[in-house]
Amino acid sequence: MPRSERSSLLLAGLLATAGAAHFAAPRQFDGIVPRALPGGPRAWTYASGAAELALAAGVALPRTRKAAALATAAFFVGVFPANVKMAVDWRRRPAPQRAVAFGRLPLQVPLVLWARGVAKSADSRA
Repeated sequence: MPRSERSSLLLAGLLATAGAAHFAAPRQFDGIVPRALPGGPRAWTYASGAAELALAAGVALPRTRKAAALATAAFFVGVFPANVKMAVDWRRRPAPQRAVAFGRLPLQVPLVLWARGVAKSADSRA
């Protein structure tokens, strides 16, 4: 299997796992939904989980991979405020939890670049 295909499927797997987690354990996600968003946190938790599952399917399929990968990059940028909220809310927690919360912030950059790379690979294969 070519490296670009493997990378695409790994990204799809990450998205599918995260999306399923939003439904399996929604409470942990409810707490990081920014208060400025309208409606209840659970609706946003489920909506983002559904979006991740849809993106996973799109990235997994060669026909929709480029568009889905670009949408995934945008999604990763869009959920950044939730990661900021988590870091702010967890700033007084024990060091390991703080490290997780603050570590998620710079992690968004390689996730965005990964999704863009998958889109670029899909574009070059078309």
